[in-house]
Amino acid sequence: GLSRMSSPWGFTATRALTAGLGSASRLAEHLSGLGVQRPLIVTDRGVLAAGILDGAAESLRRSQVAFEVYDETVADPPADQVHAAAGQARAMRADGVVGFGGGSSMDIAKLVALLASPGCTQPLDDMFGVGNVRAARLPLVQVPTTAGTGSEVTPIAIITTAPGTKQGVVSPQLLPDLAVLDGELTASLPPHVAAATGIDAMVHAIEAYTSHRLKNPLSDLLAREALSLLGANIAAVCAAGEGQPAGAEARGAMLLGSCYAGLAFANAPVAAVHALAYPLGSTFHVPHGLSNSLMLPHVLDFNARSEQVRLVWLHRRLLHAARRHPHRADPSPRARRTLHYSPPRIARPPPPTTPLTASHAVVPPQATSLYAELAPIVCSRQLGECAASAAVAAGAFVDHFARLPAELGLPTTLREVGVAEADIGSLAANAMLQTRLLPNNPREVHLDDAERIYRAAL
Repeated sequence: GLSRMSSPWGFTATRALTAGLGSASRLAEHLSGLGVQRPLIVTDRGVLAAGILDGAAESLRRSQVAFEVYDETVADPPADQVHAAAGQARAMRADGVVGFGGGSSMDIAKLVALLASPGCTQPLDDMFGVGNVRAARLPLVQVPTTAGTGSEVTPIAIITTAPGTKQGVVSPQLLPDLAVLDGELTASLPPHVAAATGIDAMVHAIEAYTSHRLKNPLSDLLAREALSLLGANIAAVCAAGEGQPAGAEARGAMLLGSCYAGLAFANAPVAAVHALAYPLGSTFHVPHGLSNSLMLPHVLDFNARSEQVRLVWLHRRLLHAARRHPHRADPSPRARRTLHYSPPRIARPPPPTTPLTASHAVVPPQATSLYAELAPIVCSRQLGECAASAAVAAGAFVDHFARLPAELGLPTTLREVGVAEADIGSLAANAMLQTRLLPNNPREVHLDDAERIYRAAL
């Protein structure tokens, strides 16, 4: 952290944030402060059917605010939905936009605020990329209903532009005027949704902390605190069934952790986990959080992979298993696949069976050391007396996220979401198109690397 203080760095954030139970039910008050009287609310049918919007809508009716609702949002929204919502906003002469839902609704809301702004002549296609937005926007308020995406505090909107392809608009103009964090809105989340969105937020924190570009002391601070809040509360939130919501304190902590992670990756951008997850969403319509959950342990393993990290941690796990189950010390076949384990027959690892490319020959120490720094936040109990070893700590960190999805009841293999061996080539090719994300990874990812990562996740 101190070594980065001598290098120039910057930090941007949402202009204002309000938090607390019931804060969404004061939406009319929040909009009045921005001078908005005709807002378009962008949401989805699930949010409407669950009654999550009811309190906010009632506050607008009481204040005689003439609002309309766009509720056609789907996961990984296509550009057609952006244009449809923008058309509705222009037709009603909206003077503000509210994103009310998950990341997809909030991403559409960001782009609608641009496209429906009076005088905007810039087409959406010209906005894709970093820093290409020229248009001013309408006032924008974001109200998340999941603890995961962090979109309420990021200058990024992601849209599906073709089968297998997502593109992003990245611009300071997308930072909203206000983010509203209300833990009551996440009370009805099904456990599997809470699990996937929670891991999504953890990915944001991890990738921000290890980002090869723009990582800075403030993003580090937020990423660590996000991981602490999320790691301490995700099990409790997911253990509560529908109709039996987790305590308000745990839900509020998850929402705040997601927001912190969003602030972190808004400034220190995400990397290979997201790059490999995007094709799963755009091709197989896997929800974004679940896509990240499926790819996370395998990208972590790739980034930190060295014989020292793998063998030290595997040795420790084998000793632990031998002590607890003397008759069953050898890992199960599934454990071997998860950890890329093969029982050692000789003291030193065998030579590689294929020639090493430049990307395979040298593993930068950055990922291992950074994962070791984060490990005590989420797996201090597993580390025990070995916490001083960077190799063991990084191995523990990778292992923790290899086990967490199954512990939370999520799918853990790509086959479970419809991916087959024959799909790996096209997935990897599409992942390599994510040139905005891949340079941020602490280890360079080539096409054959992506194929191997997907194959490991099958």
